[in-house]
Amino acid sequence: MSPESSDDSALRVLVIDDHTLFRSGLGELLERRGITVVAAVGDGLEGERLARELHPDVVLLDLRMPEIDGISLLNRLKDGELDLPIVMLTTSTEERDLVDSLRAGAQGYLLKDMEPDELIDSLEQIMEGRTVVAPDMTGVLAKVIQGDELELPEETPFATLTPRELEILCHLAEGLSNKMVARALGITDGTVKLHVGSILRKLHVHSRVEAAVRAVEAGVCRDVAPSRSGG
Repeated sequence: MSPESSDDSALRVLVIDDHTLFRSGLGELLERRGITVVAAVGDGLEGERLARELHPDVVLLDLRMPEIDGISLLNRLKDGELDLPIVMLTTSTEERDLVDSLRAGAQGYLLKDMEPDELIDSLEQIMEGRTVVAPDMTGVLAKVIQGDELELPEETPFATLTPRELEILCHLAEGLSNKMVARALGITDGTVKLHVGSILRKLHVHSRVEAAVRAVEAGVCRDVAPSRSGG
């Protein structure tokens, strides 16, 4: 899977997914189809570093990961002006996940149970500049294109937060420090810091205190039950 041993003309793919067996199986599938897997990693931040270092043709990104979720990583890659297609490859058929992915700039939303030929064909279309959504999700995509907001109102910036960011924001509203939030969620201080930075940008505020105050005023945490463990 190293770039040195690959065909220079082959499509070069970076896989970021925290499930080891899936990464391995997907890598073998892609390699058999003449696609070069430049790297396959389970850590989102390591994946971000490799995306900038290796300059793959496309990134296949899992949606649910423990340290940093796929949407947050997608936002980081786009904020860093990384000019390459990023494709969500997930098991989620949730409307919210599809909408959040497309809004964040994903050029594809594919499902892990797709047939191999469908996956390869989708990657080819994406490399031609198209946005591709798994066939099972086309009904949801039609609603988005027609302007149905799927109960995700644009008038509140809180709607742009990922579930993990909202969870962390509610911990901030409880007065917890980064270290305390990290301990509660089973993630690192650095990961919490990255999420807090994203929260401040999305809410257009300058401090965690201001973000916490806005969350309390808006009542966004009333229906959120922050987890006390990682995953």
